[in-house]
Amino acid sequence: MRAVVMRNGALELATAPIPRPGPGEVLVKTLATGICGSDLHCVAHGDRLLASARAVTGVDIYDPKEPVILGHEFCAQVVEHGPGTRVAHPVGMRVVSVPFLLRPQPVTIGFGGFDTPGGFAEYMVLSEDLLIPVPDNVPNDIATLAEPLAVALHAVNRGKLGPDDVPLVIGCGPIGLTVIAILKMRGIGPIVAADFSPSRRAMATRLGADLVVDPRETSPYDSWRSVAAAPDPARHGRQTPMFPQFAYRPSAIFECVGVPGIIQQVLAGAPPCAKIVVAGLCMEHDSFQPAFGIFKEVDMSFCIAYTVEEFAQAFAHIAAGEVHIGALITGHVGLEGVPDAFARLADPERDAKVIIVP
Repeated sequence: MRAVVMRNGALELATAPIPRPGPGEVLVKTLATGICGSDLHCVAHGDRLLASARAVTGVDIYDPKEPVILGHEFCAQVVEHGPGTRVAHPVGMRVVSVPFLLRPQPVTIGFGGFDTPGGFAEYMVLSEDLLIPVPDNVPNDIATLAEPLAVALHAVNRGKLGPDDVPLVIGCGPIGLTVIAILKMRGIGPIVAADFSPSRRAMATRLGADLVVDPRETSPYDSWRSVAAAPDPARHGRQTPMFPQFAYRPSAIFECVGVPGIIQQVLAGAPPCAKIVVAGLCMEHDSFQPAFGIFKEVDMSFCIAYTVEEFAQAFAHIAAGEVHIGALITGHVGLEGVPDAFARLADPERDAKVIIVP
């Protein structure tokens, strides 16, 4: 089969053996795969990503000395059943799955080699018990968005928003945009969003943000105050003696940038008693002044990925037409176009989400 292989921080189109499904697994033909920000990190900043993960978990998420076939946002078609399967999903059925293989030593799909390739290849193996059928009304490329939508669903769940919360999304890359889509679907708002990129701001509006600002010109936090003021004391957020009679609804801020300095900026601008959800993946050392969070009694949560249940819920929202995120897709390429797509995705004015069609 053809596959895009990462070797020593570079991508190349190569020929690889078709993998064989093990017990309880199926062989699938890849129909579409999204390029994720973590894929970009692996190629551009692989050493930092590995070092960060190793420092926290004690393991390497992939072997930098071996070829890696990326791709963990995918839609595929069942081709063959491995030994011991129930054949619950017939040959020809389209499916999505959380990117894991249920083996004695679990495998994360999208960070493996030729035996367990990701979606940057024409074929993959998946665990039968994790497959979710794709209904006819969901196109292949839209089905791949279940994975990034699950990331956003998890981030919003971590925020534990109430019906009166007014959210502020800092950064309108794919994570921020899908967070906006989840907030809109749940009827939480008005939604304030901020990004330097004009195209990303326009996309944030299309996905449901009510007030979108360029932080070079307008303070996102002043913008939040302009829509969160509440004359009814019953709608005010939690009060603290340090900020008495703060006459605004509760706030939930989603940091979706992931570069050094952003957390301090958020702490400085955040209203008192804010809930801050850090969803941006920063792989460098950062620092902030705890006093800003202490005096304001800020609640801060960090998050990554999602649960299996949240993935299933995210896909169910897509299949039911309850969330509309097709605007996130800005291009399609074949396997031969993947290196160029990576270059395009480095420019926020050119692309947001590129889908590979092997």
